[in-house]
Amino acid sequence: MMISRIKLNNIAIILSHTQIPENIGASARAMNNMGLSQLILVNPKNYDLNRIHKTATSASLNIIRELQIYDDLEEAIGNFQYVVGSTARIGANRPAQTRPRQLARQLISISENNKVALLFGREDCGLSNEELRYCHTIVSIPTIKFSSLNLAHAVLILCYELSLASTDIELKSIPRLANKFELEGMYGHLKELCTKIGFIDIQNPEHWMNNIRRFLSRLPLRAKEVRIIRGLCRQIDWYTGQYQRSKQEDKKNNV
Repeated sequence: MMISRIKLNNIAIILSHTQIPENIGASARAMNNMGLSQLILVNPKNYDLNRIHKTATSASLNIIRELQIYDDLEEAIGNFQYVVGSTARIGANRPAQTRPRQLARQLISISENNKVALLFGREDCGLSNEELRYCHTIVSIPTIKFSSLNLAHAVLILCYELSLASTDIELKSIPRLANKFELEGMYGHLKELCTKIGFIDIQNPEHWMNNIRRFLSRLPLRAKEVRIIRGLCRQIDWYTGQYQRSKQEDKKNNV
């Protein structure tokens, strides 16, 4: 019987705008406990290595030495094909779509050929709606009373579920998906085109784009499929340009 497990080497933890250095170290320790090693920080507000080292402990310092720091979230996630946002808050703009154990099972097949990022937000307010729009799915850790978890505790719980996830059921292989650089280029193209043809409200384009993002995120796209959508956008853009020029010519001729 063949047992399939998550490819942990393809999983990264991304901490966005951390405020407490000890949480970075404790997150690194949690990762090391569960077999993960890729840690990425986005614009940390306090990067005090002495305080980080105290909670990372010597066994996890290699994760701290090799972590990457970015100023911008879009750049940090650019090379990842699948991004998961962790949040305790739910609502119309941030539906809790899955639980940690379900997520871990889903990532068994996704992680085989794709780089996956688990994204965590600020200690005081978590991930913003703007940050969550980059995510393919959202995971929420169930609690009994107080819903907000310490950042490092949340990292540990998710890493624990990932490390245990396995199945003896033959899973359908998921090929390499489009990374976030490719997807954001496509979404930018769609936003420009949909605004041009009047499909989305120019007063609140991001609201309409969030609906489009959620729809397309249910169907994780390959790079080839992203190119097809962008090619369609270019063709529609060309056609509408031709149509507008034709109308202008007719207007001149009728003057």
